[in-house]
Amino acid sequence: MNELRNNAVSEVAIDEASAGQRLDNFLARTLKGVPKSHLYRIVRSGEVRVNGRRAGPDARLAEGDRVRIPPIRTAQPANPASLAAGAARAGERLVVLYEDDDLIALDKSAGVAVHGGSGIAHGVIERLRAARPQARFLELVHRLDRETSGVLLVAKKRAALTALHAAWRAGEVDKRYLVLARGRWRDAKRVVKLAVHRYTTREGERRVRVEDEGQHAQTTFRRVTVWPERDPPLALLEAELHTGRTHQIRVHLTHLGFPLAGDDKYGDFAWNRELAKAGLKRMFLHAARLALAHPRTGEALAFASPLPPDLAGFVASLGAGVTEAARG
Repeated sequence: MNELRNNAVSEVAIDEASAGQRLDNFLARTLKGVPKSHLYRIVRSGEVRVNGRRAGPDARLAEGDRVRIPPIRTAQPANPASLAAGAARAGERLVVLYEDDDLIALDKSAGVAVHGGSGIAHGVIERLRAARPQARFLELVHRLDRETSGVLLVAKKRAALTALHAAWRAGEVDKRYLVLARGRWRDAKRVVKLAVHRYTTREGERRVRVEDEGQHAQTTFRRVTVWPERDPPLALLEAELHTGRTHQIRVHLTHLGFPLAGDDKYGDFAWNRELAKAGLKRMFLHAARLALAHPRTGEALAFASPLPPDLAGFVASLGAGVTEAARG
């Protein structure tokens, strides 16, 4: 790929690794550190051109296309030392569970955003790219909320990303989470099919609620351990996602009357404060397992992340509960 010049117009030839991307995503990947609002402005104004013509932010790029990029001026150019330091900090929090020529499976810690934006300078993907400057392609396959820990996939090739996205859409990926909820959970297994709808509050906050006319959403909950004699009673559950709607697990549990521990959006805020005093400082939602076919070879892959120390320690503090093994 051609080297960009900050003080002059640059023309970038699209190679195989970049082919198939949307124009806005390509610019965000190429012009690291430039606010997305600025990227959209230069696209809408026609300063960015593809093969000499104006293009929308959702235009798909093909191999051989030539993208004209205007001079980019930022108030504070990216500091390589700062970016490298951020990459080092991310390295302390990220564990590589698996890696080959096509993909990387990471074990993400809570409190780490998967990508920059909304006041976050560098997320997992930006820091991973900074730590691997020679990598030609690194893209998130899916997302986890900032406070969610666990398995996160990154594609190293465009073909792998496309194949993995297709597997996600076809429901061919086994995604399982561990959650702690309040309430007397009685079912060993419970399949929940409740449609959900995304909306925006008067204050501009994006939220999700159960609504008959919303998008189909299905979660299977399995009982792992329960503490029925505690006040309040608690349940450690495995949640298997059959669809991937925003905040699906959290909304389903709250609607059923089993708020998720530490959930500051849909949960019980007074209870959350009590949990914080007892040692649970964040939402108890952990991406524990992800299984799928390899995007190129078809080999069966399964990645597992144990409960991190903060969540495992809190579970231990609850004392002995009733497990499924004990019931059997």
